[in-house]
Amino acid sequence: MNRTIKILLITFLSFGVYFVLDDMFFNDFRTWLNGVINQFGISHVITYAVFGIPIILGATFMHGPKVLVDSLGLNKPVLKGVLFSLICTFPMFLGFAIVFDLNSEISLNTVLINLIAAAFFEELFFRGFLFGQLYRYTKLGFIPSVIIGALLFATLHLYQSEELSTLIGVFLTTLLGGILFAWVYTEWNYNLWVPIFLHLFMNLFWELFSVSDNAFGGIYSNVFRLITIALIIVLTVLNKRKKEIRLEINKNSIWIKKASIEALNN
Repeated sequence: MNRTIKILLITFLSFGVYFVLDDMFFNDFRTWLNGVINQFGISHVITYAVFGIPIILGATFMHGPKVLVDSLGLNKPVLKGVLFSLICTFPMFLGFAIVFDLNSEISLNTVLINLIAAAFFEELFFRGFLFGQLYRYTKLGFIPSVIIGALLFATLHLYQSEELSTLIGVFLTTLLGGILFAWVYTEWNYNLWVPIFLHLFMNLFWELFSVSDNAFGGIYSNVFRLITIALIIVLTVLNKRKKEIRLEINKNSIWIKKASIEALNN
């Protein structure tokens, strides 16, 4: 079977099984588990891990257990992801600290659900697996590889409001966020810790201060977020230029690649 077809089939099948199980049984399983251990945040994290098993099995089947961690981008330097993310998100922290009050309602459950679980599992499932397998191991370019995951990622955040204008804002914000995280993941040599910690710190500062109850936010929050996004892009480009490395996402990889870079290296 053609390698591209094989990767496409296994990736979509594995993610599809995860997505259906998550949609149908996530809340029930989390509720049952919470009744057993009596800690909602930990129940949420464990449930995420359990329902991600189809994705781990899919990646293992495609690459084998020895290459599993590498295929998901988890074998790269963690500290690099932490430092880069802290530098880029510092404008959000500083701006929010000046403009907004501290959030007195933040709790352990908030940290586990909105920070730890959201950042790690969403990046692992959507960027490391759904986007990463398609872009790294097939001939698909960046846009075909990223669009389905980014649309799903944005759709999953629509629970945050019932007002049409806010829903549109949330959808566009998370859609573009999904694309940005995929781009960063690619340009930092498939180091998944970079988008994980960007996601984590952006969520952290959003929760630490009383910014907004949804991902869209207001004028001030988006000004500081745009500064962070600009820093992410500029520092990434400068890092590549310093190392005299061409940007991975370019006119030759935006739609269809002549050959998978990963396949050529095998």
